[in-house]
Amino acid sequence: MSALGLWGLDRGGIWRDEAVTFQVARRTVPQIWRLLHGVDAVHGLYYLVMHVVLAVRPGEVVLRLPSVCGAAATAALVAALGARSARPRVGLWAGLLYAATPLAGHYAQEGRSYALVAAGAAGATLLLARALDEPADTGPDVRDEHGDAGPEARARPSRHMWRVRSTWWAYGGVVTVTCLLHELAVFVLCAHALTLALLRAPRRMWACWVRAAGAAVVVLLPLALVSSGQSQQVEWLPVPDGESAERLLRDFVAGPQGAVFWGCLALMAVGLTAGRTAAFAAPLMIVPPMLLMLFSQVKPLYHERYVLYALAGAPLLIAAGADRLARLAGRRAHPGAVTAAGVLAVVLVFVHLLPLHREYRTLAHRPDDLAAVSALTAREVRPGDPVLFLPSLGRRTALAYPKGFRGVRDLALRAPGPESGTLYGREVGPRELQRRLAAVNRVWVLAEPYALRSRWFPGEPTERLKLVAVEERFVPRWEGERDGVTLRLYVRRPATASLAPPVRSPSPAPR
Repeated sequence: MSALGLWGLDRGGIWRDEAVTFQVARRTVPQIWRLLHGVDAVHGLYYLVMHVVLAVRPGEVVLRLPSVCGAAATAALVAALGARSARPRVGLWAGLLYAATPLAGHYAQEGRSYALVAAGAAGATLLLARALDEPADTGPDVRDEHGDAGPEARARPSRHMWRVRSTWWAYGGVVTVTCLLHELAVFVLCAHALTLALLRAPRRMWACWVRAAGAAVVVLLPLALVSSGQSQQVEWLPVPDGESAERLLRDFVAGPQGAVFWGCLALMAVGLTAGRTAAFAAPLMIVPPMLLMLFSQVKPLYHERYVLYALAGAPLLIAAGADRLARLAGRRAHPGAVTAAGVLAVVLVFVHLLPLHREYRTLAHRPDDLAAVSALTAREVRPGDPVLFLPSLGRRTALAYPKGFRGVRDLALRAPGPESGTLYGREVGPRELQRRLAAVNRVWVLAEPYALRSRWFPGEPTERLKLVAVEERFVPRWEGERDGVTLRLYVRRPATASLAPPVRSPSPAPR
């Protein structure tokens, strides 16, 4: 998993969400804390972690290294869980299959928190398995010739209780940190509750779990209250449907289509009969996505990245199913040969999915390429030129790649993001923007795809002025486009000017 995570890690550009991580994490801790009161509270702990990481060396590769480490840790934890719940070869197959899954490789190379959340959920599940494996007794009673318990017998209960309590403390701590990295990881607790029910855990185990889970929920409540007031950030998410569930299943089951998909699906069905392994893997894979999709029917919050941690259950089920078939089909086969055959099968699966792995490591697979947009601006916009970002979130390109905007005048900016406690800065009001527009004869507009090609009409007055006043008082002279983002030059409209269409790139802009 480490090797696959490092393969193609430097793509030569970051996309919009990574750009947010990059610019926020380089702020001071007080500035990050101020920002979280208004936006992105759900990512607060991750930004603080990345603040420390990027303090070493800010760059695209370093930005993604924590996710590579998180994905590698998840693969190792999946392997450990398979070995504990079944046998070592199940763990080996499951860990390798997790690494071979394109979805795991995709998020191993994202400068966001999702790979770390997946590692936390897998670690918490392994700690739960360890807690359930603790013996109920403390071993045989050892007494001396007078019938009194000796020092060894008296010490054994205390050592055992310390071990049990430390395991549950570790479980509660890992769950808490995981949920603070992303609050939607809280659904892993529901998966663990189902695991306890399937394994018919004794009452004392339930009591320990309730205390640990309850403490995590109490710690998470303030974050949930703050982030609920920032839900406008995810208003773009659609209501999930059957197609969403099918797409997630195909992403989980080692590839979107073909014989590999159906073969893995068949092994997964067999794995559901694998007893203890299935009791851990099936709830982890099914419960969080199902609950989030159901909740999103009322308030859309679903995206596959928010439930990436559920992926760990899929390779466990597949490996457990393969193990059951191997035991039924080859009782006389050498165990080492069976293990090697399973490893070879995973290698063949990876080779089959290699084109998909390559695609996931390209800039084209991301929603946008801010480096390309910055390069276009650097080539066409000269120092001192006024620029308008439509809408203001388009400023993320300048924040991620400031070299392309060196010396330009941000016409609408009043206070930068770090000073204003916002992601993209605070802009002037319509009256001040009117005054600034009146003082220029040409202005560059950097517009998001929907801003110029749809009926989008912003509710914020300054954004409306950018959209309306520029078209009324200026005429387009030149236009270029990179990755859907439009860079357009407007010049002051003469009294007799007609609405001539702008010159398209690659023609150079007038100097």
